[in-house]
Amino acid sequence: MTFWAGLVCLASVVAAAQNPGYQPDTSWRASEVATARQNPLASRPEAAAGGRKLFAKNCAECHGKNGSGMEKKHSANFHLPVVQEQSDGTLFWKITNGNANRGMPSFSKLPELQRWQLVLYIRQLREPE
Repeated sequence: MTFWAGLVCLASVVAAAQNPGYQPDTSWRASEVATARQNPLASRPEAAAGGRKLFAKNCAECHGKNGSGMEKKHSANFHLPVVQEQSDGTLFWKITNGNANRGMPSFSKLPELQRWQLVLYIRQLREPE
């Protein structure tokens, strides 16, 4: 295989690992109370560093190292506005409860503040404007 053929092959594998066309499960919705919850760590952006570590340990396997999702796993692409426009409370609720229909496990066993750290980190993954 030539260098260029190998490079094209690698690029196609990377592209296939992303989920640019991600669409949320419309039946997976947080209650109004859950949606309205505020992140108690919102004024501490440095806490996102802990969220990055938690993401690498608990989330990257399905959502990719950079949070772009995986098409074959139907996992969310955290860069997309359809995800970033959700409230912190909604993201926290989704992390906490999971979604069995899409293969998303519940992370309710993680301490609450760690789940909020994950939300902070997910916010850092938004697409550059």
